Parts: sequence; C-alpha cells; structure tokens
Amino acid sequence: SDNTRYASKIISSFGCQIKPVAIGFGSCFATDRITVDGAQVGYCYREDPSTATDSGWRFFAGDESDEYANNPANLVMYDVNTVANYDPTIATVLEAPCGSAFERNSSGLLVPAAASEA
Repeated sequence: SDNTRYASKIISSFGCQIKPVAIGFGSCFATDRITVDGAQVGYCYREDPSTATDSGWRFFAGDESDEYANNPANLVMYDVNTVANYDPTIATVLEAPCGSAFERNSSGLLVPAAASEA
C-alpha cells in the first residue's frame, strides 16, 4: 500500500532520527530523487493547498524529466518537516506565499525562480 511504501522510505532513511526542523507547516509532495536518492532540493514551488493539511509545497531535485515528475509512483506526500530533514535549506523559503517558486543557484542558495520557469 501507499502507507507502507511511505513508511518504508522514511524508516530506511532516518529510523527514529527525524528532527524538528520545520514543524507545523503540514504536508507536501516530494520526488524520490530527494527522499530516496538523497538529492538536494533544486526546485520548489508553493501552490494552493489541495487538502486542509496540505501546505501547497512541491519539492523537486530539479533534474527530473517530465515523464518522471508526472509518474505518481515517484511523488509521495510527506510532512514538510520530513523533507526539511533531508534538506534543511528549504526552511529558508517555507514562509513564502502560494504562487512562489524557488531554484537553487550556483552558490547553493534557494532563490526566487525565474518567472518563465515558475
């Protein structure tokens, strides 16, 4: 089931070591490039939440193909804090409003994404 898949991904990466990096933001979607492969978040955006607990955040490594990103098997809903444990640098952008998008620059910082890519 999806819940078993979700749980096994989390346990294999952290066990009981998840830290309170970004608490209270709700859920988000992240690709397996981040949560399975360990890639840093290279691109993220915040859309209108789809549920009451959804933060609206969507996190990508930035190198996913359209085919990969459109395959539901490669995207899993997580608590934002879980993704922040994989990549704590996302904490710098989490307060941004819906409609925001960020990309990692050559200095390794998440900066507002170019409008053409948002």
